[in-house]
Amino acid sequence: MTDHRTLNINRRSFLSGTVAGASLIALHPFSARAATNQAHLRIMETTDLHVHVFPYDYYSDRPIDTVGLARTAAHIKNIRAEATNSMLIDNGDFLQGNPMGDYIAYERGMKEGDMHPVIAAMNAVGFDASTLGNHEFNYGLDFLMKSLAGAKFPVLSANVVKEAGGDPTKDVTLVKPYVILDREVTDGSGEKHPIKVGFIGFVPPQIMTWDRRHLEGNVMARDIIETAKAYIPQMKEEGADIIVALSHSGIGSAEYTEGMENASVPLAAIDGIDAIMTGHSHLVFPSSTYDSYAGVDVAKGTIHGKPAVMGGFWGSHLGVIDLMLERSGNEWRVVTHASEVLPISKRNEDRSVVALVESEQYVLDSVAKDHEETLAYVRRAVGKTSAPLHSYFALVADDPSVQIVSIAQKWYIEEMMKGTEYEGLPILSAAAPFKAGGRGGPEYYTDVPAGDVAIKNVADLYLYPNTARAVRVTGAQVKEWLERSAGMFNQITPGQADQVLLNPDFPSYNFDVIDGVQYQIDLSQPSKYESREGTVVNADANRIVNLTYNGQPVNPDDAFIIATNNYRAGGGGHFPGADGSTTVFEAPDTNRDVIVRYIVEQGTINPSADANWTFKPLPGTTVLFDTGPKAADYADKVPGVKIEPAGEGPDGFARFRITL
Repeated sequence: MTDHRTLNINRRSFLSGTVAGASLIALHPFSARAATNQAHLRIMETTDLHVHVFPYDYYSDRPIDTVGLARTAAHIKNIRAEATNSMLIDNGDFLQGNPMGDYIAYERGMKEGDMHPVIAAMNAVGFDASTLGNHEFNYGLDFLMKSLAGAKFPVLSANVVKEAGGDPTKDVTLVKPYVILDREVTDGSGEKHPIKVGFIGFVPPQIMTWDRRHLEGNVMARDIIETAKAYIPQMKEEGADIIVALSHSGIGSAEYTEGMENASVPLAAIDGIDAIMTGHSHLVFPSSTYDSYAGVDVAKGTIHGKPAVMGGFWGSHLGVIDLMLERSGNEWRVVTHASEVLPISKRNEDRSVVALVESEQYVLDSVAKDHEETLAYVRRAVGKTSAPLHSYFALVADDPSVQIVSIAQKWYIEEMMKGTEYEGLPILSAAAPFKAGGRGGPEYYTDVPAGDVAIKNVADLYLYPNTARAVRVTGAQVKEWLERSAGMFNQITPGQADQVLLNPDFPSYNFDVIDGVQYQIDLSQPSKYESREGTVVNADANRIVNLTYNGQPVNPDDAFIIATNNYRAGGGGHFPGADGSTTVFEAPDTNRDVIVRYIVEQGTINPSADANWTFKPLPGTTVLFDTGPKAADYADKVPGVKIEPAGEGPDGFARFRITL
């Protein structure tokens, strides 16, 4: 008999409050009903921690309730109390991903014998094993190996190879490909028995593209499925009773293709794997996200009939797989299983967040010094800007706060395209202003003066944890992308004075400026696209005129790469050329991290707007728009446009006039 249920047992009263002792927590039903020859094993998973130990957002420099291993540890404590037997693993991406990780890598460094703070926290919590994620390689192999040296648990990866041996089992791997842990489990009658639990780790082979500069010539990455098929029989031969795949690879297509990034579904189909821990995608399984996926049963919490889990990201959830094991002779087999995820917080309908657990103090203590050093790091300069970074005129002129995002994205995607079939194509960059007044009020603007730039200033430049993407588009799609963006503006009648410029129904985050081409916007034309849904409402409209690249007209059949983010590339905002089908590169890095890396590498950045877009002149015409009062300090320095004060606007805004 196999019970595939996803457990929804109500234990929240224990998880959200103080627990006086294990005696107050009832055993999990599997533990309670285990027979003499049966043992209940709970395997817990964290994944994609990205150095989030404290419940703290270092970018905005404030505590938050949605992240942190210190919070997840409260669930771990209670799960251990509920089960007769338990193990804890991490599924990778623990070493990079927030300013604490950058501080250690770029500022403090790792010497022989140093302890990385996330490793110290994981040691304190008591992990049994981990696998490498793709972000473990971001700082180079030397940093990685020095960081792993402090781990009191094995760190695995079967498909990252220093020397290939033909058959994967003959490879010399960077770290151990797998581990078989000797443990004792207590059965239903209280008797202890030995068991060998095998863990094997996998990482997307795309690391060879994402971190080429660190890895090329030093290691290679094998296909996940090829590697698993070679090693699983070997693990069985070495006596593994149970094998758990630690797949730092998302839940994707059930159809196997060589070198696939999100390979967890075909991986689960391999004989000999009893359970699969997944990650990489920053999502939750079981959840309705995966309702329509082939080979996946959300209700049962299985992939190809095997228990599976994905525990969110940044410590947001603890994944738990329950295995009821039955002993026959000297062998164990899985007879019943279940999967669940336990969140550390809950978001209410009004968007407020309620913590479901409190931090474990011993985890906070393990990295307290590193936390304080990181706070000092984010609060001081990591680079300089030669010009102010402000967004007061981001909706009406080429703007420095958008410009620096575009420059950083282009710098990053240029590196990522090297060695691919797209190397050599012209690379453009699309970015939009996020803090541009509106409902946020007259203070809701980026305003960083020339001089020092701190890490936390980057949160002003880029509010969202989007990840970088590249799309391949035609010249015709570039033009239509810009036509969609130009819906920001009302139609203007030539020759009339003081007409309202901005369309209040058009969100600022959909006002993409594309850097790398030059163009004008003809405001006398109607908008081609409707504001919200992006449907065509004026098919013959042409607001985008004089569109050129390197001084030459952009032809409809020309090919370009546009650097953007996952929201836009996946269809967010309904932009022509960006519906998911044109994506040629999905980066593992957030756009915010890209900006930080760019600033650190450059030392001093030059975000001065180059006026690559302007309004087409309309003689005798003026328009009005509202922005923050501090805009007056910069009004006479905006390139390519004449701006002057025009009195007070509503609700504390200042009004300005543009002469077209």
